[in-house]
Amino acid sequence: MATEEKTAEVQTAHRNLSQNLYKSYSYVGVKETVAYLLNDFSNTFNINDFKERFVWDVIKVDFSIAAIVNIFTSAWDVINDILIATLVDNTRTRLGKFRPYLIAMQLPLTLLALLYWFIPIFFPHTDGTYIPKLIVYFGFCVIQETAETFTSIAKSGYMSTITPNPNERIRLITLAELLTGFMGEDLPRYLFGVVYDLINAGKISLKLGNAFLGFGVVTGLVSSLFTLYFFLVSKERVMQSIERPSIKDGLKAIFSNYPVLLMCLSDFLGGFAIASDEKNYFIDVHGSYSLITLANIPSSPNGSISYAFVKPLREKFSSKALWVGADIYGDMLVLGYFLFGLTNKNYLKKIPMVVAVGIREWFAKWAFGVNKVINADLWNEAMDYCEWKNGYRMEATTGVAKNLVLKIQKSLMNTVKNLLFKKIGYIQGLKIGTQDASTKFWLFALCTVVPLVTGSLGIVPKMLWPITQKKRERMYAELAERRNKLVTDYNDLLNEENN
Repeated sequence: MATEEKTAEVQTAHRNLSQNLYKSYSYVGVKETVAYLLNDFSNTFNINDFKERFVWDVIKVDFSIAAIVNIFTSAWDVINDILIATLVDNTRTRLGKFRPYLIAMQLPLTLLALLYWFIPIFFPHTDGTYIPKLIVYFGFCVIQETAETFTSIAKSGYMSTITPNPNERIRLITLAELLTGFMGEDLPRYLFGVVYDLINAGKISLKLGNAFLGFGVVTGLVSSLFTLYFFLVSKERVMQSIERPSIKDGLKAIFSNYPVLLMCLSDFLGGFAIASDEKNYFIDVHGSYSLITLANIPSSPNGSISYAFVKPLREKFSSKALWVGADIYGDMLVLGYFLFGLTNKNYLKKIPMVVAVGIREWFAKWAFGVNKVINADLWNEAMDYCEWKNGYRMEATTGVAKNLVLKIQKSLMNTVKNLLFKKIGYIQGLKIGTQDASTKFWLFALCTVVPLVTGSLGIVPKMLWPITQKKRERMYAELAERRNKLVTDYNDLLNEENN
C-alpha cells in the first residue's frame, strides 16, 4: 500500500511540475511569433511543385539521363548529410548550435540556387541529350542539394529548440499553419498554375522558360529574406550538453531512440510508393493545372476550421491514434476517388473528375489541421525523448540518420519513376493533352491506386508508437528538472572561468 501511495505521489509530482513549467509559461514573444509565422510562410511560398515540369518542358532533360543524374546527386547527398550533421551537432557558440549556419549561409546558398532557373537562358533550343547543358544541370543539382542539406539539417533541429514548452510548440505550429494560408503562402503556386495553363493554351505570348525564371527568382528571394529574419530575431532556448557528443554517442542515440526508429521505418515502408503528382495527370490528360485549384476552392474553409479540432482531439485521443487514424482516413478517400475514376472511364472526363476532386478534398480538409500539427509535433517529441533517454540532444545526426536510408530509397524510386515514364509511353515535349490513351490511364493510376498499394505498409510502424500520455508527462517533468540543473552547471562553469 505504501509503495502504491509513493508511486501515486511521484506521478502527481511529475504532473504538477509539467503543468507549472510547461502549460502556463510562454518563452516566445510577439516579435518572435511573427517571425515564426513569416518563416512558415516562406516554406511554401515557391513554385517547387512545378520543378518536375520545368525539367520536362523547359530544360528538357531526357528521362534516362535524368535517372542517372538522380543517382549521382543522391550519392553526394548521402555523403554531405553525414559530414554536415556531424559538424552541426558538435557546434557550441554564443549564437547557439544551429543559428551560425542558418544566418551565415542562408543568402549565399539561396543566390547560388536561384541560378538554376537560368539554365534555359544559357542553353536555348537544345535537345534532351545536349552534353554542355547536362553538365550545368548536373552541377546545379549538386549545388541545390548541398544548400538544401545545410539549411534543412540545421533548421529541423532548430525548430525543436526555440522553446522547451511542448504545448507552446503545438500552439506555434497550429497558429502558423492556420494563419499562413490566409497570408497567401500558396499564392505563387496558384498564380503560376494559371500562367502555365494560359501559355500552353496559347492565350498569352510569354515564354514558359521566362515565366519559370520570373516566378522562381522572386519567390526564392522573398522566402530567403523571411527565413533569414526569423533566424535573426529568434533564439535557441533548449540548452545542449556542455560536452560535445561523439559519433559513437550519435549512433547510440539513433538506435536507442525508438520513436525515431519507428518514424524512419514508417517513412521507409511508405517510401516504396510508386507515384506521380496529380498535377501531371490533370495537365497531360485534361490540359490544365488550374482545374485542381478550382476544385479545391469549396473546401478551402474546411482546412482552416479543422485547426479548431486539434486541441479537443489531442485531449481525447493519443498521438498514435490520430497518426494512424488520419492515414487510414486519407487512404479511403483516395481509393474512393480511384474507383469513381475507373467507372465508365470517368478519369478521361474533365467535369466529373473536377467534381470528384472537389468532393475528395472537401472531406480530406477536415483532417488537414490534425495532420499538420501531429506530424510536426511527433518529431519534436522524439527529439525530447532522445534527450530524456541519453542526456544529450542529437537533432542533426538523428535527423540525418532518419533521412539517410530514405534518401537512398528516394533516389532509387525517382530513378524507377523516370524509367517508368518511358515504359508507359510518355513522350516529352508533346502538346498538352495528346498523350496516348494507355499513358493517360497510367498517369491517373500513378497518382491514386498505385502509390496507395505500393506504400501501404507505412502504416504498420505507426501502430507501435510508444509515448503514452503518462510517459509524456513523466518525460517532460524530468526534463524540466534536468534542464534547470544544466543551466545552473553552465553558469557555475562561466563563473569559474571568469574567476
